[in-house]
This record gives sequence, C-alpha cells and structure tokens, in this order.
Amino acid sequence: QQHGGSQESQRRAGTENVAGAVGLATALQIAEASRSAEVERLTKLRDRLIHLILSGIPDVQLTGHPHDRLAHHASFVFEGVEGESIVMALDLRGIAASTGSACTSASLDPSHVLLALGLPARLAIGSLRLSLGRHTTEQAVEHVAHAIREIVARLRNEQPLAPASAMVAPS
Repeated sequence: QQHGGSQESQRRAGTENVAGAVGLATALQIAEASRSAEVERLTKLRDRLIHLILSGIPDVQLTGHPHDRLAHHASFVFEGVEGESIVMALDLRGIAASTGSACTSASLDPSHVLLALGLPARLAIGSLRLSLGRHTTEQAVEHVAHAIREIVARLRNEQPLAPASAMVAPS
C-alpha cells in the first residue's frame, strides 16, 4: 500500500504527473478543434457502410435509429447467421468487429439491449457492431462491406436453417 506524502497533503504518494496533465490538455484541445470536421467525415463513412451492407446483403437489419446515432457506429443483425461467426471470420481477415458491448463480450447470449428493443432472439444472435475511427478511409469501408457480404453468404450456405432468400453466392 502507498501512503500519502506531505507534498500531497497526505492524500496520495508521489508527485503530480504535470507532463501527463499538460499532454492530456493539449490532446483535448486538438480533438476539440477537429471535432466538427471529424464528426462530418465519420458520419459520411458510416452512412456509406450502412448503405453498402443493407443494399448488398439480404435479410439484414440496421439496429438503432437510421440517422440519429453516433457518427462512428453501425450495428446490424443478420438473419440465419451467428454474429460470433462473422466476427471470427472478419478477424481472420484482419478486421476488428464485435457482437455487442464490451461489458458483455464474454457472453454468447443475444444482446439484452436488442432483446429489450423487441428483436427476436433468432435475429439478436446475429448481431454485428462496427466502429469507425480517425484512420478509417473510404477504401476501408468498401473493403469491410465486401468482406461481410462474402462471409455472410458463405455462412448462410453452410448453415441448414438459413432462410431460402439468404442463400446467395459471394460476389
């Protein structure tokens, strides 16, 4: 255990990290200065990703509001496919994704949030959450959408319970 030092009024040991505090303040100033432009850029990329996935894959739904959502976030449910299978296949291609929030990452159960929104478990189990960031490009969005299209088609063809309308060949 650490006990407080006299230079910190006995509240904590050690000296304040002045360089860290100044660095954090500078990083916040830079982020704030570019926030509006970055939100606009990410919103366009997010909307493009959503369009490519919804128009290129049958039996998929966007979860959440189509426009009133975070600029860097897109979430879908794919009928007839487990989201975890999509995540693993994307990982093999070097693409990071998840099936839900970080606080439930150890669970294979469908998202309690999606279930509370009224989605049936058979759909909620096919959830996929994608986040865009500072280094996301238009080419990356196109690459991810193409990969998801191929992966979902392959998984649906391998799974016997997939709906007939979902049986498509990868493009």
